[in-house]
Amino acid sequence: MNNDSKTISYLPGFIIWIIAEVLITDPIFSYFVAWAGSFFIFYWTIYSNFRYINDDLPLKDQVLRPIIIVQLIFAGFMCSSSIFYFLNHLGYRYLEKVDFSANVPNSQTYLIAQCQRLSLLAHAALVAGIILLTPQKYKNQRKNIIAPDVDINIFLGKFSIITFLGAIAIRFVPGFSQFSEGLTSVSVFSGTFLLVKGLANKNKKLLYLGAGLFLSNLVKATLSGFKEPILMSLIILGCLLFPVYKKLTLYLGIPLLYGLLYALPTYVNVIRTNSWSGDTSAEASRTIAIDTLLDADNAELIDDTNWAFLTERISEINMFTQFVANTPEEIDYYGFEIVTESLYALIPRILWEEKPITEEISMKRVYAAGVISENSIVSAKTRPVVDAYLSFGTFGVFIFFILIGLIAQGLCNTSENLYGGYQFGSVIIMGTFSNTLWRGNNFEFMFNSLFYGYVLILIICEILKLYKILKPLEYPICDNQDMFLGTSKTDN
Repeated sequence: MNNDSKTISYLPGFIIWIIAEVLITDPIFSYFVAWAGSFFIFYWTIYSNFRYINDDLPLKDQVLRPIIIVQLIFAGFMCSSSIFYFLNHLGYRYLEKVDFSANVPNSQTYLIAQCQRLSLLAHAALVAGIILLTPQKYKNQRKNIIAPDVDINIFLGKFSIITFLGAIAIRFVPGFSQFSEGLTSVSVFSGTFLLVKGLANKNKKLLYLGAGLFLSNLVKATLSGFKEPILMSLIILGCLLFPVYKKLTLYLGIPLLYGLLYALPTYVNVIRTNSWSGDTSAEASRTIAIDTLLDADNAELIDDTNWAFLTERISEINMFTQFVANTPEEIDYYGFEIVTESLYALIPRILWEEKPITEEISMKRVYAAGVISENSIVSAKTRPVVDAYLSFGTFGVFIFFILIGLIAQGLCNTSENLYGGYQFGSVIIMGTFSNTLWRGNNFEFMFNSLFYGYVLILIICEILKLYKILKPLEYPICDNQDMFLGTSKTDN
């Protein structure tokens, strides 16, 4: 542990938020203080000597714990990506000034700055919740371990295949479809883990099996018409490769991520235009999308689509400003109404046939705020920071994101304690919650994913204990690091 005080690890984030609030009369300066504040929190909580990170593993070997992966992706999307929208508001396109008539600051400037300060508060609270529940020693809390007589390679191979097939089959079982998304995430993480394990240990069987599972999930993602599954698959691969091939991952991963962010908006737009209408198959749409990207004549189209994505979709701060402009001036805070509806959403429809459709309930507040018209076919669901604000204002953002941080770290602790440590617990099982904890969603869908994900990890644990794969801690144990990826084959 680099620092024994949890308070000094999370307190500076709140101090920067207070500074940004003091600068409220200068919205541009206030925005940039709040925006830069998130980068300071990244550094302070992950790299500085004041961080509070468990020292049972080197930093590079615990990338998939919440203080790193959840913070970087969740807060990165929520806080950092708003810069493009703000630059566009100031009259810039990328880094070039194109609109010299932009009259700023104006009322929208103040709204953007306010939303950025709220996002910084959410980031600071998220980190505080994670750190507050980070244990001093993970090993002291473990309940189970993988039995010493279990062949890890055979077990992981079977586990990956079963979760992959189970995710497909369970979609068709009434009342159990909630578990499908969690099993899919577990299969993605376990397949990618096998790929990296086979590569690191020069095990061809694991390499081929892992590559097959990884590529099948990636191919499926490229046909979906959504950016997140593609990015998630490659981010997982990068996170698992990083401890073993640190320099190679950085040298190849950063340019690849930049290229994806540039090309994906156009790619998915073409997929949606062609395949979602039902006139063209997903495979044919993918071919059209690839041809569009490779055609040099479409460079301007790609630039326009990408800038629209960066300014409107990646952070969705524009939608956030519309909610803040309406609440509480025109529409009062919702109080516990959103939370109550989220709890109703947990009840399986097989037990409550008349249960309101979750999508329709969550869209009511979007229509009420005038974000989109009720006649629109577009889905514009809120994000956690918006629902937190709509519930109780600034205080709601603080409280709910403390809770989200506590939940994220609590699920990590539970996964590692039940499944024998970081490698199986956080790297594979914690993947059950990846979509929700990485990108976030409105409260109705977020509560549902977290609740049923938690139920799923308990069910998997009991099944593995039944087959004596997991055993209580009193059994003799091997070094889990050696059983899994290991740390000897690195380029550091």
